[in-house]
Amino acid sequence: MEGAGGNLSELYSSSKRLSMKVRDALERLERLEFTSTSSSSLSSSTAAVAGSSDDQATSIRRDINQIQSLCADMDRLWRSIASKPQRDLWKRKVEQVSEEAESFRTSLDKYQSRRQKRIQEAQERAELLGRANGDSHVLRIFDEEAQAMESVRRSSRLLEDSFATGVAILSKYSEQRDHLKRAQRKALDVLNTLGLSNSLLRLIERRNRVDKWIKYAGMVLTIVVIFIFWRWTR
Repeated sequence: MEGAGGNLSELYSSSKRLSMKVRDALERLERLEFTSTSSSSLSSSTAAVAGSSDDQATSIRRDINQIQSLCADMDRLWRSIASKPQRDLWKRKVEQVSEEAESFRTSLDKYQSRRQKRIQEAQERAELLGRANGDSHVLRIFDEEAQAMESVRRSSRLLEDSFATGVAILSKYSEQRDHLKRAQRKALDVLNTLGLSNSLLRLIERRNRVDKWIKYAGMVLTIVVIFIFWRWTR
């Protein structure tokens, strides 16, 4: 049984090394996928990237098959261990490696499915638009549409920022006005208590009306500026 344990340890170490290799390779493959998706699907460099991706995917699938083969060997060995605690321990380890290998296979299958879908969509798009105006014109249309969409997004963000700034200013002004009104009421209460002249009270009321008109003018001005900016960015 000691021999079985030794063989199990060697097989387990080999399977873990392969798992680390496959995990790193899958991460590189996903980064390569992001790079190729960001670039033009019709360029020659992308074709080279696609070939490299195929080679890497084939190598990864070969390593996954090897891990699963090691798991099958380990599954036979742990069953022959006499000690139940050791047997249960190795069972969990082998199941963990097997589940990890299955997860790698699922991730690789999803990657290849996404890649095949992108290739098919790119071919259909190139064939459809290429027949109408030629490849160079198609690429120019894509560039112009991308630039137009980016310009619209920038304008939308600027408009939203300007609107948010205007709302914040008006909200702050309204808050200050509330503070002034509360202070005015307290001052009026004090003045009434002290019995000051009505002329001073009218002066305070007139100042309040002026503040109110200033607030309304600020609101109208902010709305006009936002509208002009929106018209300018269209």
